[in-house]
Amino acid sequence: MRLVAGNDLDGAGSLGGRSTLVNYAPSTVAVRPRAQAIRIDLVLMGCSVLLGLIGVVMIYSATKGTLSLTGGDPRYYLKRQLVFLVIGIAVMVAIAFFDYRRLEQVSTLLYVGILVALLAVLATPAIKGAHRWFSLGGLQLQPSEFAALVLIIAIGTYCSRRPEGLELRDVIRLVLMAGLPILLVVKEPDLGTGILMSVILLVMLAMAGIPTRYLALLIVGAVVLVLFALNVGLLKKYQIDRITSFISPNAASGDVIYNVTQAKEAIAHGGVFGRGLFHGALTNLAYVPEQQTDFIFSAVGEQVGFVGAGVLLAIYGVVAWRILRTAQLARDNLGRLLCSGVFALLVFSVFENVGMNMGIMPVTGIPLPFISYGGSAMIGFYAAIGIAVSVHRRSAR
Repeated sequence: MRLVAGNDLDGAGSLGGRSTLVNYAPSTVAVRPRAQAIRIDLVLMGCSVLLGLIGVVMIYSATKGTLSLTGGDPRYYLKRQLVFLVIGIAVMVAIAFFDYRRLEQVSTLLYVGILVALLAVLATPAIKGAHRWFSLGGLQLQPSEFAALVLIIAIGTYCSRRPEGLELRDVIRLVLMAGLPILLVVKEPDLGTGILMSVILLVMLAMAGIPTRYLALLIVGAVVLVLFALNVGLLKKYQIDRITSFISPNAASGDVIYNVTQAKEAIAHGGVFGRGLFHGALTNLAYVPEQQTDFIFSAVGEQVGFVGAGVLLAIYGVVAWRILRTAQLARDNLGRLLCSGVFALLVFSVFENVGMNMGIMPVTGIPLPFISYGGSAMIGFYAAIGIAVSVHRRSAR
């Protein structure tokens, strides 16, 4: 027998501040705060940091040649990405020590905030023909990179509040709730992130246990919506060209498939073991446009070859495995759903980016997690990892 105060127990085991006598076995006693503080998934955090460091090296290798030839600072992108990496790691650590269950209390505020940000960015001047960024001094903030993470929190909160299961009206509400930010993101235009958010919605609904017939209807509806958008001109011409060139590459013009062609050549040029770090001719001479962002995987393939690229994908596999393992160990439905959303965010981003570099997926502009240049994406992915670590710290062990 032991006298336990309500704040000694965590989460669902709370006794609401009242003291009471309870029986317990040593193996089932609630985890003490001190023990919980050291229960961190170091493998997940370590692999995420390692990926960020690899990205810094690859971005430097992909940009130093061009910057040197144009008289710029060859370390310009290197220094900026290092700053983004430090900020991202700090955000990951801060969220890891934050109780993920408190996200439920601020989910509505986060959802409304991201809608306001997505609406506001549409009113900003276009940059490269798109309304995606807020210019803050020398930095650019891209709200759509955080929209997917906010959507994960919103869907997870809604579904966790219905432990008896989702009915048809719940599915309709979730589709409408997710559809609004997705439409705003596609309007920017950012078709890749819109597709990513749609995939996250489907994965989380499946994890929430919706009936198979509802899930099948949603998939069919998504396909019909895409065909409708292609035929009525809802998408930009270059977006349609990218999709149609992927379906029929032989019928596409050279300008449309130029980036993919150069990326595939760079990867093929690397062979099995690569040309060596900083020795890739196509990378050093900037044959691949936007190589530091969308096509950074081609720099990996050329310099470290099939073996190095395989090691990189294996590290992603470890990260995905640890997130799935955390979902299995989560003590509540919210933690399980949050981890499933983070898993979908990471895995689909890797699959899409690597796939478009190899010509097996359409070009959609989704960055390679932790590797592609960009502060908003870096912070967003590390925040997602932080949520998974927070769930792991409070997992049912």
